Amino acid sequence: MKRNETRTTVKLRSTAGTGYTYVTRKNRRNTPDRLVLRKYDPRIRRHVEFREER
Repeated sequence: MKRNETRTTVKLRSTAGTGYTYVTRKNRRNTPDRLVLRKYDPRIRRHVEFREER
């Protein structure tokens, strides 16, 4: 069974410089811009922005 091409896997990297990443999926048709989410970074124990990396 073929995977859906509109939903792609993206890697979110912490802007705090710790190198911590999250992996998620997004719909490229609805959100063509790079994804920016505030998520928890366990290495510095606080919420920071995570930006999409290509």
